[in-house]
Amino acid sequence: MITRRHARKIRWAMELAAASLGDSDALEAPEMFPVWRDDATYSVGDRVRHGDVLYRCLQAHDAQAQWTPDQAPSLWAKVLIPDPDVVPEWVQPDSTNPYKSGDRVTHNGQTWESTVDNNVWEPGVYGWSVVG
Repeated sequence: MITRRHARKIRWAMELAAASLGDSDALEAPEMFPVWRDDATYSVGDRVRHGDVLYRCLQAHDAQAQWTPDQAPSLWAKVLIPDPDVVPEWVQPDSTNPYKSGDRVTHNGQTWESTVDNNVWEPGVYGWSVVG
């Protein structure tokens, strides 16, 4: 029988292991990351779930109710490729959450692949190539 204490230890071990995952692997198992809480302290690089989206912390801070990841872009960056098996529609990223080399998006009826890291440009402008 698993006790509540044992379950907490398992959860702690999962979150510790999840911290070492790259974004693409993290997106394969977002359940390993904690849900954002307004009573937590966050460090740069921490990842949390808010809604169905995974976010990365950009600045260390003590959370506040109004600083949710979707409302505080100076504190949180959305991981833009939520499902590596699905090519999402391109969205304009902020400088805090650019596309990485190899990321794929759809835009204006075509599929594009980023050819550079830290890509904040629109496909067709710079740093993208059309793929099959």
